[in-house]
Amino acid sequence: MHDDLKLSHTSALILGAVGAGYRYGFDIMEATGLPSGTVYPALRRLEQGALIKSKWEKESAAAAELRPARKYYRLTASGEDALSKATRRYPLIQHLASAGRGERA
Repeated sequence: MHDDLKLSHTSALILGAVGAGYRYGFDIMEATGLPSGTVYPALRRLEQGALIKSKWEKESAAAAELRPARKYYRLTASGEDALSKATRRYPLIQHLASAGRGERA
């Protein structure tokens, strides 16, 4: 990603949720209050931009809980840097990170 990248508020919010420990789509939707039609395309863009990486959980783990497999997201080093810059640009994102770290990780 470019050093001068400026994320939209929505993308920064989603990046902040991932950084705060919210790891899969529905979890991120609940944390941010954003609908799936916003969250999932943004996650794809963030992954294409190398700010996050994803990994599917094992089918057996999902089957044991009687649910579909989840795709888990995590920040990359570039994502951590972008989140730091986005937090300075959108200070309210820090509140999400503070709230999430107490419960997640």
